[in-house]
Amino acid sequence: MAITVPLAPGAFVRHPHRPDWGLGQVQSVVGKRVTVNFEGAGKVVVMADHVALEPEPDPDRPKD
Repeated sequence: MAITVPLAPGAFVRHPHRPDWGLGQVQSVVGKRVTVNFEGAGKVVVMADHVALEPEPDPDRPKD
């Protein structure tokens, strides 16, 4: 099973095998289906039991 961290709508992620897709924001999580809106690929449904999406910090959040 590839899920390593819980994902929630609004979280930012990257696809480990598709860096060309850029930053993505989780739109919904239904079971193992995670819908992500990627900068370079648009809306994609990712099966979380096959791909471990990599969490990213919120780009709009000020850095410490």
